[in-house]
Amino acid sequence: MEIQGKVVAITGASSGIGEATARRLAAQGARVVVGARRTARLEALVEDIRRQGGEAAYRQFDVTRREDVRSFVGFAVERFGRLDVLVNNAGVMPLSLMEHLKVEEWERMVDVNIKGVLYGIAAALPLFKAQGSGQFVNISSVGDRVVVPTSTVYCATKFAVRAISEGLRQEVGGSIRVTLVAPGVTESELAESISDPEMKRSAIEDLRKSIIPADAIARAIAFAIGQPADVDVNELVVRPTSQTF
Repeated sequence: MEIQGKVVAITGASSGIGEATARRLAAQGARVVVGARRTARLEALVEDIRRQGGEAAYRQFDVTRREDVRSFVGFAVERFGRLDVLVNNAGVMPLSLMEHLKVEEWERMVDVNIKGVLYGIAAALPLFKAQGSGQFVNISSVGDRVVVPTSTVYCATKFAVRAISEGLRQEVGGSIRVTLVAPGVTESELAESISDPEMKRSAIEDLRKSIIPADAIARAIAFAIGQPADVDVNELVVRPTSQTF
């Protein structure tokens, strides 16, 4: 696995898939730069990685702010001299019925789930082109291909991430790799963003029936990153064995 020494920046790394990915890649020799809004969690994560002999740094930022994302990528280069992989992982999932008209939550999903990915691409693509190498790993969801009630807008944002990833792959194919990872039901804090108490309770109960640990997705990400430079793993769908949708 060609992970040793790579510099990997991860958004949304204060919990869930982002945190698990940072831990796994650092354990395999990558130099990780983690970012999110919750500074205390980032500090604790970096300290733990360093205690275990890994290399890590953190930067507090908000993926909905374009300049923040640009600064995050710049910080990774300043800290480690280059950037090999950007994992666009940050996401929110405030599920609701369309008729409840939670427009502010729709806007938040668009800002984080779509614009956050686009801002990451805008920040890192010129760097990757100048280096002649690089990899984007965009985290979507199985919701990027299946729509169910209450998830309409969330799924729309993930359909967009899938389309953006495929279009980007076709445009930059050659020295720059693009990987889409679509998790099924995975241990995370996504359900915490649901504002309806009853819907949140139901969603959490449903999640507990069929769930895989965040490290299952981290392993998939590591697999894609660890391939030789001439191998581009374009899409990975990772579900619990018991999940049917």
